[in-house]
Amino acid sequence: MADYFVHESAYVDEGAEIGKGTKIWHFSHVMGKARLGQHCILGQNVFVANQVTVGNFCKIQNNVSLYEGIILEDYVFCGPSMVFTNVKTPRCEFPRNTSDDYFTTLVKRGASIGANATIVCGITLHEGAFVAAGAVVTKNVPAYAIVAGVPAKIIGWMSAYGDVLVFNTKGYATDSQGVMYRKTNDDCVQKLDSAR
Repeated sequence: MADYFVHESAYVDEGAEIGKGTKIWHFSHVMGKARLGQHCILGQNVFVANQVTVGNFCKIQNNVSLYEGIILEDYVFCGPSMVFTNVKTPRCEFPRNTSDDYFTTLVKRGASIGANATIVCGITLHEGAFVAAGAVVTKNVPAYAIVAGVPAKIIGWMSAYGDVLVFNTKGYATDSQGVMYRKTNDDCVQKLDSAR
């Protein structure tokens, strides 16, 4: 007996690796060479292609497609109808549809992607990055950055817990959980191991 849940309307192809406690809801399709971690939730109409890796405790909301080349680390949130791409220059007449054509997109631990955002392939969303709803992300997003707009730009910083960070004149901020962060320059925030 499986130790994960698949709704009767969903398809999980033979060979797919599904972690313990994962739930796959209505009309979703997981291909045979996909790997899903433990305790993930795939909402309605989610597609997971071959060669996709999803870490533990990820939440993939309704109408999200994870195409070949996508790697999600643990605790990643993908909001409803957000979009990943995997080819930079698609053409119908001259298809680019083999594994060699696909770019890797890495979403690191704890990153969140808002509803209807678009992530252009070949970039990295670093740990704890937060992509606002509707943003179009065309380049790497630093750890703990909040990005918004078209194209997405850094508009602030957020802790791993989800608090907007306000830095003092020395470049330090503490979130509601007592975790301290240091802003080292306009493009870099570091989570510190202990309070100062």
